[in-house]
Amino acid sequence: MSYLKFDKNQLINLEYSLNREVLRSNRAGSYISTTLSGCNTRKYHGLLVCPLDELDGGKHVLLSSLDETIIQHGAEFNLGIHKYEGDQYEPKGHKYIRDYEIENVPKTTYRVGGVVLTKERLLVEKEEQVLIRYTLVDAHSPTILRLKPFLAFRNVHTLSKANLYANTKYKPIGSGIKIRMYDGYPYLHMQLSKDNEFVAVPDWYNNIEYIKEKNRGYDCKEDLFVPGYFEMPIKKGESIVFSASTKEANASGIKAKFTREVNKRLPRDSFFDSLSNSAQQFIERKNGKTDVIAGFPWYGARTRQTLVALPGLTLDVGDYETFEEVLDTQVSYLKDGLFPRMHAKYGEEFDCMDSPLWLFWTLQQYSAEIKDSKKIWQKYGVVLKEILNAYRVGTGCHIKMNENGLISGETKDIALTWMDSYVNGKPVVQRPGMPVEVNALWYNAICFALELAQAENDKEFVKEWEGFPSLIAKSFVSEFWNDELEYLADYVNGDYKSWDIRPNMVIAAAMEYSPLDREKQKCILSIAKKELLTPRGLRSLSPRNPEYEGLCEGNVAEREKTIHQGTVWPWLISFFVEGYLKIHKRGGLPFVKRIIEDFEAEMTEHCVGTIPEMYNGNPPHKGKGAISQAWSVAGVIRAYRMVSNFEE
Repeated sequence: MSYLKFDKNQLINLEYSLNREVLRSNRAGSYISTTLSGCNTRKYHGLLVCPLDELDGGKHVLLSSLDETIIQHGAEFNLGIHKYEGDQYEPKGHKYIRDYEIENVPKTTYRVGGVVLTKERLLVEKEEQVLIRYTLVDAHSPTILRLKPFLAFRNVHTLSKANLYANTKYKPIGSGIKIRMYDGYPYLHMQLSKDNEFVAVPDWYNNIEYIKEKNRGYDCKEDLFVPGYFEMPIKKGESIVFSASTKEANASGIKAKFTREVNKRLPRDSFFDSLSNSAQQFIERKNGKTDVIAGFPWYGARTRQTLVALPGLTLDVGDYETFEEVLDTQVSYLKDGLFPRMHAKYGEEFDCMDSPLWLFWTLQQYSAEIKDSKKIWQKYGVVLKEILNAYRVGTGCHIKMNENGLISGETKDIALTWMDSYVNGKPVVQRPGMPVEVNALWYNAICFALELAQAENDKEFVKEWEGFPSLIAKSFVSEFWNDELEYLADYVNGDYKSWDIRPNMVIAAAMEYSPLDREKQKCILSIAKKELLTPRGLRSLSPRNPEYEGLCEGNVAEREKTIHQGTVWPWLISFFVEGYLKIHKRGGLPFVKRIIEDFEAEMTEHCVGTIPEMYNGNPPHKGKGAISQAWSVAGVIRAYRMVSNFEE
């Protein structure tokens, strides 16, 4: 029986099924995503969404949806569902759903009178191919299966409109057709494992509405093209597999390919297995590089998030090989001691003040696993030295080490830390000068580098850097700590110190090498527990702050204003758990264990089996942002592993 369970009585309730999304990737940049009911609620939803380097390098929706119709005695029962303006749904196939299961792959069960049909979907690993298997479990009369594809052929950030430029002609291929609606796109090959009849009925279905886009303040209506439909008889007990791919498939081998792919899938039969399965979806192997997709459905790779997420996505699930592949890819992007914000824009936007310092932390987690400091210094020592020297002498965005050993940086209208939301081109939370977590990472980086260098007997490096930790620790406490408030300033800029209670100081307390003594760490975790901790992570700002925003909703500007002013971020939970266990040891286990267990409910909410980018700061902490975020998943996995290790 599947670990991920849904209320069968609620599956036909659109309020229930439309707010639960599913997503799978092919680990090469493509994905499939929709809702439990099969009704697309986002322009990012689709059954085959692929990156197309030959166009713009972005992801494109080729096959938006596939409507199934059961025909018996001339009566048609359409299992599809689309939303139109004014809460009009047509057809209303969701009313036939009787069960939804997810173990290896999603499986929907429909009942129409005496007919029981199941549908299973998957993306072929590292190929642009979706396979959908239909099985007629029960039927008492001759049955015909009709499949009607809805095509988009557009970038995920845009919407398709009926037009005269679309090439609506198709070409027959083995057990199917191929079609390419616009120049520059690949052909979409749609085939079946069984001989069928394709009936050409070309038509545009206008003004299909995506409710999530409407709620987010974006254009929400789309016209989709249907070239016709496939039709074939199906017998009781028979399975038929539909394939849509950018390459022509061997129709006779489609069934066997589906079975092989199912057998590769990691079963989601526990909380940890569900998270581990989700972790695999973010890994992208492409063009000789291995990267991490920051989040689905709209993000690409982002260096900071990759480095923070990498240990949880790989090391904590036992995948050391992928860890090394991704890390080597990241290192290749380094320039003048800095990483680019986004890899697609290599050569510009080297404006992440903390990303290079996260590399040290990431390697620190690797070192704890492999217990081989010499290997790490031999392979990455040159890179680590480059970063430390760049910060010491000064690099881009006015990032430099001050006389007191601390790091500062500031660029007009640019947010240099992870709190990087913008409204009208201005950062909502700029944090100029010396951010607290950046300097905690700086201290940790130097101490860890010295640890590695000493293991390799790199006397020159040790001599050059061994005096810095004491200077930095002293300056850190002097600049950031307040004895009366008993917590750290969020950033220091000249004579100004921000005493906003934010989660960045928790990172400082959680570092293996922290410039803070145990008592100060305990005070920080205490105030974070009281004001920032929620069942879904840490708030980005205390609710007591007059600038606090408890709901992330409205148009783009309204949402951007809130996401670092109170919104909850799950990725931070691992640092809270790490710091809490460091202070309270086994005595803190019951408390942090409850925190992790609270996330189990999220496995069948929002996006099934994964963790979203963020949540509302106010209860009930509804999921917001990207429906599946790499560092969110990684943060919960790391916290889970820490608890498990303490229990052993």
